[in-house]
Amino acid sequence: QVQLQESGGGLVQAGGSLRLSCAASGRTFSSYAMGWFRQAPGHEREFVAAISRGGRSTRYADSVKARFTISRDNNRNTVDLQMNSLKAEDTAVYYCAASYYGNTYASKSDYDYWGQGTPVTVSS
Repeated sequence: QVQLQESGGGLVQAGGSLRLSCAASGRTFSSYAMGWFRQAPGHEREFVAAISRGGRSTRYADSVKARFTISRDNNRNTVDLQMNSLKAEDTAVYYCAASYYGNTYASKSDYDYWGQGTPVTVSS
C-alpha cells in the first residue's frame, strides 16, 4: 500500500509556472507507475500525465504537451509535475495517482491509490 500527498498548488497568473510535487510513503515506490490527473468544477477527472516505474517512459494529454513535464525521483519517493505557460483552462484540483506494477496509463480505473489533491487556479 502507498499513501500519496500532493503539494505546490496555488494561484498563478496566465503564462506563469507552478511545480506540483507528490510524496509517497512506503518502501516500494519504484513498484508504481505514477500519474497526474485533474478535475475542474463540473467536469470529470481527466488524465494529465504519467510516468513509468523507472521513469524512462512518459505520456501526456494533448492539452498539456510541450507545457507540462512529469518526473520522478525513486530515491526520494516523489513525482513532480512542472507546469509552464499556464492557461485559465488549467484551473483544477490536481491529483497524484499510483498504479501498482502498472504503466503510463491514461485511464483512472488503472490506478490503485490516490492523493487528496492540490488546487491550482490560473487567473486570466
